[in-house]
Amino acid sequence: MSLTIVILAAGKGTRMKSSKPKVMHRLAGKPLLQHVIDTAKQLSPENLVVVCGNGGNEVVPYVQHQSIETVMQVEQKGTAHAVEQAKASFANSDEVLVLYGDVPLISAETLQDLIGCGDHNSLKVLTAILDDPTGYGRIVRDYDDNMLSIVEHKDADEETLLINEINTGIMCIPGKWLAEALSHIDNNNSQGEYYLPDLIAMAVAQGISINSVTCEDEMEVAGVNNRVQLAELESYYQQKRATALMMAGVTFCDPARIDIRGQLEAGQDITVDINVIFEGDNKIADNVSIGANCIIINSILHEGAEILPNSIVENAEVGAHCSVGPFARLRPGTKLAAKAKVGNFVEIKNAI
Repeated sequence: MSLTIVILAAGKGTRMKSSKPKVMHRLAGKPLLQHVIDTAKQLSPENLVVVCGNGGNEVVPYVQHQSIETVMQVEQKGTAHAVEQAKASFANSDEVLVLYGDVPLISAETLQDLIGCGDHNSLKVLTAILDDPTGYGRIVRDYDDNMLSIVEHKDADEETLLINEINTGIMCIPGKWLAEALSHIDNNNSQGEYYLPDLIAMAVAQGISINSVTCEDEMEVAGVNNRVQLAELESYYQQKRATALMMAGVTFCDPARIDIRGQLEAGQDITVDINVIFEGDNKIADNVSIGANCIIINSILHEGAEILPNSIVENAEVGAHCSVGPFARLRPGTKLAAKAKVGNFVEIKNAI
């Protein structure tokens, strides 16, 4: 079956109070949009297209540099209108998965569950159960638990507002049906926009099967609309990464004071003190010790290496049982043989 993934990234993000496009703000060292792109690639889609709009002068070249197709939504008229801009890219696809550039922590596993919850002729919706569903579209079902419609918060009556099952916005939709259905969505609502969730009521009326998957972790489907929410997701992401590493044999003196901004391959019996930052791709072998306030960037630390406090290791390789620091800086191209020592305030570049 052919799959096209459409990532919506055209919003202005006025609540970020920034000249930078919202999807280009960084979480764990990379743009929100890049998190979604990386997850989308794990699903091996036939086509991947990003809908750009506000901040397109920054977003478009960033995406195209990765050989990913872009289309423009010049006027922001709602999610259905945004998806329609990519119609030429998905019209012949069996299924279209719609993702959002400001929902960075959605997992490939959850999306696989969504894609697999029905056949390619059914409409599939990712939902979540929230204690406080304020601001989200509500999932309206009949007494047999069949989905009837999605009602946006601003258009909901008091009874509908009591529903705590919400629409995450993420859907997997039959491609050919979607291409036709988009032209029948109207903007008769409080926002005057073309809502993608209106497809649900349309599918019900046409007898198209609707399936849903409930995302158990609400942080996976949390969007970023302001810097407070961005900080909350950053904290959640870092805690999740730290927990996984601790379960694999790494000791963090305080897992709340660690930053992982990239890939970290770690062995066992590693000790990491507070305020350490890992950037890029790093490999750390067994029995390594890293002191407080260190920065490790795109480097390899071999077994038993000791990085003392306030040191920076960048694009370097530290041999087994080496000692570095405190207050040392290994610049790009540095390679230390086993048991070498680099003392206080020493800086090395392009040296073996």
